[in-house]
Amino acid sequence: MTSRVMPRILRRVIFAGLLVLAGCAGRPEGVLVPSGETPPGASKVDLLVATTRAPSSQPGVLFSGERGSQLELRDIAISIPPDANRKIGQVQWPKKLPADPMKDFSTVSVKPVESAKAGRVWLDHNLPKSRRVLVFVHGFNNRYEDAVYRFAQIVHDSKTDAAPVIFTWPSRASIFDYSYDKESTNYSRDALEELLRAAVDTPEVSEITIMAHSMGTWLAVETLRQMAIRDGRVPKKIQQVILASPDLDVDVFGQQLRAIGPDRPQFTLFVSRDDRALTLSRRISGNVDRLGQINPAAEPYRSMLEKQGITVIDLTALKSGDRLNHGKFAESPEVVRLIGNRLIDGQSVTDSEVGLGERLGAVALGTAQTVGSAASIVVSTPIAVFDPVTRRNYDDQWRRLGNSVEDTTATAVGQ
Repeated sequence: MTSRVMPRILRRVIFAGLLVLAGCAGRPEGVLVPSGETPPGASKVDLLVATTRAPSSQPGVLFSGERGSQLELRDIAISIPPDANRKIGQVQWPKKLPADPMKDFSTVSVKPVESAKAGRVWLDHNLPKSRRVLVFVHGFNNRYEDAVYRFAQIVHDSKTDAAPVIFTWPSRASIFDYSYDKESTNYSRDALEELLRAAVDTPEVSEITIMAHSMGTWLAVETLRQMAIRDGRVPKKIQQVILASPDLDVDVFGQQLRAIGPDRPQFTLFVSRDDRALTLSRRISGNVDRLGQINPAAEPYRSMLEKQGITVIDLTALKSGDRLNHGKFAESPEVVRLIGNRLIDGQSVTDSEVGLGERLGAVALGTAQTVGSAASIVVSTPIAVFDPVTRRNYDDQWRRLGNSVEDTTATAVGQ
């Protein structure tokens, strides 16, 4: 690497770090001190939190960014302000403690879960009629409380019909500790496998969805690869895998898929070509494309995705409050509803003949429109779905759309 390139990379890293730090400025520490109350109008989200982090002696922090010696479980309940006092997709961090539960996210209770048996009891009490479990794996640069509050927001806003479980691995929550965080994901593979197997072995659980973000996607996919190598396949109960802004080398991801084998869960990717965090990751990782930044309409990715049967939701045109464009999947109301209404329920995003390249509006909200009635959506809506059935119906959809536009024009002229 030349002496000119390195300063440019460092400047970008420092700039990104300042953006992240600015987003965290003013947050009080110790938000996980329980308040014991959920006021009228507020909502409560109960989470099972599993971690490989080391315990913290600081009240309300619970776990640090260092590596622990064993898998620890907690039952944590989070209060979310009334819908009238917040925007979907946002975590309202308290500016001071104690939090105001009418305006802020706050912690209702924290209970230790002492054993795997106690974890199964939690599942038994929190498993909905669907008998689904959602396991979330957070990304790079996350504190324990960051991961807990963000997942509570996703669960609440998506209205998912699944028991929510989060796996939080040791992250030092610093832009300058990328390598430490990456090694911490490797450190945590066995523990995540242990958690997933416990859910698989629970008779009451019918199916499991894994949703991972950023660097957490490496941990999730590596764990599935490890399970497939050990058993010959991924357990059948693990049916859906959602990778949001995946910080994965595309070449490595191809090898992981081959190791997992053809009899695997359905994979869905959320990508965005303007993801600044992944731009930095690419630069410090040998300038190889990151999976979360690919253009799914361009080769060689289009053919590869079609061959592997992978659905891609392209959020590039979607604007959000995330200045790094790295958390769109959680901040967009349309996307979190899509996660809850379709993906976690195991439904295809492409019902009603919606195919690759078609801009979605109503479909992301769980309704169905014909291509003709969605003419303006095709042009303007900033969510695109790329799926394996494209080449069978995409040309036909455009033909139908053209006919619809012609009919509409003729009618207007006739009037």
